[in-house]
Amino acid sequence: MIRIIKTAVTVLCVAVAALVVLGILLPAVLGLQRYVITGGSMTGTINKGSVVYSRLTPVGQLKVGDIITFVPPGYPSPDTHRIISITPGKGGQRVFRTKGDFNKTADPWQITFPQAMQARYFYHIPYLGYLLAVLSIRAVRMLLIGLPALVIALSLLWSLWHSAGDEVRRQEAAGSAIQKTSAPAGTE
Repeated sequence: MIRIIKTAVTVLCVAVAALVVLGILLPAVLGLQRYVITGGSMTGTINKGSVVYSRLTPVGQLKVGDIITFVPPGYPSPDTHRIISITPGKGGQRVFRTKGDFNKTADPWQITFPQAMQARYFYHIPYLGYLLAVLSIRAVRMLLIGLPALVIALSLLWSLWHSAGDEVRRQEAAGSAIQKTSAPAGTE
C-alpha cells in the first residue's frame, strides 16, 4: 500500500513539475511572453483561466484577424482581443480597432502602437492559469515541495528500519548457530 501511495505522489509531483517546465520555462526560452486570461471577452476562442503565449511581432506585420495582447488606453492591465480593422492614421501610423470574440460590439478605443513590436497570439493552454494562480499561494508551493520530501524521508526511514530488522535477524541467527555448535554434546 505504501509503495502505491509513494508511486502516486511521485507521478503527481513529476506531472506538476513537467507542466510548470512546459508551461513557464520552455516558452520563455523560446522568446514567448505569457499572459493569463482573467476575463471572458474571448470565450469560445480562448477561455477564462487559459494562458496565452504571444510572440513579439513587428507592428507593420499585424493584420486583421490577429489576436494581440496590449494595454488599452486608460486601463492598467493588458487585454487580449482580435484586430477587426486597421486604418491609416496621422503620420502613416496604423490605427487598430479590436474586439473580444465573445463581445457583441467592438472595443470603444482605437489604438496605435508607438513601439516597433507588439505581442501577437501564438498559442494557449486552457486552464493553466488556474494552476498558476494556485501555485502563487505559498502554502501550496510548500506542500508541493514538502510532500515529496516527506515521502522520500519516510521511504528512507522505512528502508533503514527494514535493513536494521534484517541485520538483527541475521545476528540472532548467527548467534544461535554459534550456540548450537559450541553446546556440549548431549545437552541438546
